Amino acid sequence: MLAVDTGVVEEWLSEFKTLPEASISSYATNLKDKSALISSLYKVIQEPQSELLEPVCHQLFEFYRSGEEQLLRFTLQFLPELMWCYLAVSASRDLQSSGCIEALLLGVYNLEIVDKEGHSKVLSFTIPSLSKPSVYHEPSSIGSMALTEGALSQHGLSRVVYSGPHPQREMLTAQNRFEVLTFLLLCYNAALSYMPAVSLQSLCQICSRICVCGYPRQQVRKYKGVNSRIPVSSEFMVQMLTGIYYAFYNGEWDLARKAMDDILYRAQLELYPEPLLVANAIKASLPQGAMKSSKEGTRCIQVEITPTSSRISRNAVTSMSIRGHRWKRH
Repeated sequence: MLAVDTGVVEEWLSEFKTLPEASISSYATNLKDKSALISSLYKVIQEPQSELLEPVCHQLFEFYRSGEEQLLRFTLQFLPELMWCYLAVSASRDLQSSGCIEALLLGVYNLEIVDKEGHSKVLSFTIPSLSKPSVYHEPSSIGSMALTEGALSQHGLSRVVYSGPHPQREMLTAQNRFEVLTFLLLCYNAALSYMPAVSLQSLCQICSRICVCGYPRQQVRKYKGVNSRIPVSSEFMVQMLTGIYYAFYNGEWDLARKAMDDILYRAQLELYPEPLLVANAIKASLPQGAMKSSKEGTRCIQVEITPTSSRISRNAVTSMSIRGHRWKRH
């Protein structure tokens, strides 16, 4: 690290400690615009032997448990890089140098699995019914499947998937490692719309590294540093694809495309059906050309919706229909 970066980080560490309670909100709002500080913090995290790593991790955890939404998101943006550093150190079996990173990841995890009263959270996800139109489809275009879903929906059958309650963890082990990391990546994906470009770039890069390290493709990508294979779970790869899918349409086309190809490569080697299904679905839905100049703001997925004017006019109330109804009553 350069002396300039060290000075920026040390100033940031001392500044927050002397900050009065009334100034925290304005401080948190302006923090995301300090690009020099964010860049320096990434350099600290990427150096496991840095003396600043432990105080940086401690302050990021203080941000997360402060209750201030902007400070929480500031910590979240470093989550992909923190995960990669922890996994890289774990692969080299030098766990002592990752103690503060592990403590930060565990701290964020244990805060997220409980609500404000300290009770365990149970997250619920309702799977949308194909019989009801959305921005992605119309039931009439699906055919017989829509009729089957429609019959089920009339009986009030809706599928709800639950996640949790998750147990508290005191340390990361080989058995619970990806259970914790998958949940943390889920929390990161829930705040994707607030993540800056540098965080999305970090996400794409660490996804590629995790998937190809120790495999022949690592030589093609020219990744150095970690040569041993990093175990991954199917659920963790699905969460990686969720973030990458967002990155495609928000300014990181090239990095996201490379990351998705590497995840597909690893999923084929591991024979994981879920990430294979999701990655191939994303690949099939992508436009033919790369989306350029999308750094200025978020973009949405463009879909074609069948016009509904004919459907409205078919059942519209007219003077003739009223007159006919009146005559039938008489």
